[in-house]
This record gives sequence, structure tokens and C-alpha cells, in this order.
Amino acid sequence: MTKHIAIERQGPLGLVTLNRPDRHNAFDDALIAELTEALRSMEAEDGIRAVVLSSVGRSFSAGADLNWMRRVAGASMEENKRDAMALAALMRTLAELRKPTVARVQGPAYGGGVGLVACCDVAVATVNATFALTEAKLGLVPAVISPYVVAAIGPRLARRYFLTAETIEAADAWRMGLVHEIAQDEADLDEKVGNIVDSLLACGPAAHAECKSLIRFVAGRTVTGELIQDTAERIARIRSSPEGMEGVAAFLEKRRAAWLPPEPEPEQQPEPEPPHGGA
Repeated sequence: MTKHIAIERQGPLGLVTLNRPDRHNAFDDALIAELTEALRSMEAEDGIRAVVLSSVGRSFSAGADLNWMRRVAGASMEENKRDAMALAALMRTLAELRKPTVARVQGPAYGGGVGLVACCDVAVATVNATFALTEAKLGLVPAVISPYVVAAIGPRLARRYFLTAETIEAADAWRMGLVHEIAQDEADLDEKVGNIVDSLLACGPAAHAECKSLIRFVAGRTVTGELIQDTAERIARIRSSPEGMEGVAAFLEKRRAAWLPPEPEPEQQPEPEPPHGGA
């Protein structure tokens, strides 16, 4: 565990946990650097197939740390730009991670915390989680996180919530597409996240990376001959890849694909003891 981040590996699953509960898991330059490095480490490990991003304490993340904000308020334009670029690198690393990512949101997420949720491929939140893009209340803008939040909720909703800084209840976050599922409590949250992880691990790891690249390429584009050509080349490439051929063969042969662990052997029932006769 680093100072602000806890990292755990459970077989093919990587767990990255924000661990500043006393500061509501707010960002400062140290947390940004540690989280970026943790995600890059998970991406580099071949054995890690999916990553869950979570937090400890009451809040998922309160956004920028107040002490950090005080420091950067008195910094030069160049220093502010360096800090902003570090946060931008974190968001891009999370959004473009080649492995699937799941946000486990157990409490409020504000500002940059909303950015983390939007950057993850799947987000599950408890019913009492709240969300807010509060930057305008401070005379600021949610600039670095904006590409990911706008992609998640659309420009029309972004106009409202960027400008008003209103609190978004979990049910509204679900309706607008910021989160995919709502859990009743943390036990239900863990069950829902676990089910999503199980679904992810049943799929091909190379296919996951290709799917994420495909979504980034086609999102928002007009259907043109160039786009059609690109998508045809993508499926041709993956069909002829070792993983693609193995997946199709496993399906046709009604067996488990090579990337799945073998099914557990059925438990052997003990042989019944012979009856104990009298003589």
C-alpha cells in the first residue's frame, strides 16, 4: 500500500482503493501521482484481467483537497498547468486502460470524483451516493474531467449540471447514464460489482482491449466509407487472431475457452461404509 492508495490482487482481479478517508478521498498531487502509477501497474500485469476502483470511508471522492487548492491558488500559471496536466494524465490513463474498469461508488463523488466514475467502463453506486460538479460554485470549471463526463451524460445534461452545480441523487445519476446500476447497501454493492466482474472475466482479454479501442474510434463519428472500412478491418483482424479463433472454436465445440479457468472437479462422495452386522 502506498500513502494514499491501497492495491490488492485477487487472481485476475486488481483492486485499487482510494485510502484517505479522513480527507474524504480528495485529490492532491500525491494521490494523483500514486493513483496514476497504480493504474499503469495494473495495466502492465498480464495476469490482471479487470480493475475495480473503490474507496474507503464515507465518501468515494470529494474532488480537490482544500489544502492542495490553497497551494495552487497562489501558484503561477505554469505551475497550475503542470498540476492540471497531471490530473488530465490520470483521467486519460483510467479512461483508456486496455483492461475493463469498474467503479464501486459507496458514497458521495464531487468534482474530480465524478470524473473518475465517468472514466470507468462500468459504474455501480449505492442508493445513498450523490454526485455534484461543484466547480462553478468556486468560480472554476470542470475542465479536465469534461470530455469524460460529457461523454457519459451528454452535452444537454452537462449544460445543466456544470452551470448549476446541483447535487445529483443516485437515481438521477442512473437515469442520465453516469452509473449503470444502483445498490441498496454496501453488501448489495459488492454483490453487483462481483456479478459484473464475473461477466467481464468470462470474455476474452484481447477482445476487451479491442472493444475499448473500437468505442473510442466510432463514438460521435458519422458513418462513412472510411469508418466502415476500419470496422471491417478490425473484425477481420480479431477473427484471425489466436484469441478469436480459440473463442469461436470453443463455442462450436461446446467447451470452455482457453482464457477461462478449468471447471472445478465435482466433489467425490465418500463410499458408504458396509453395514456392521452382528456376528
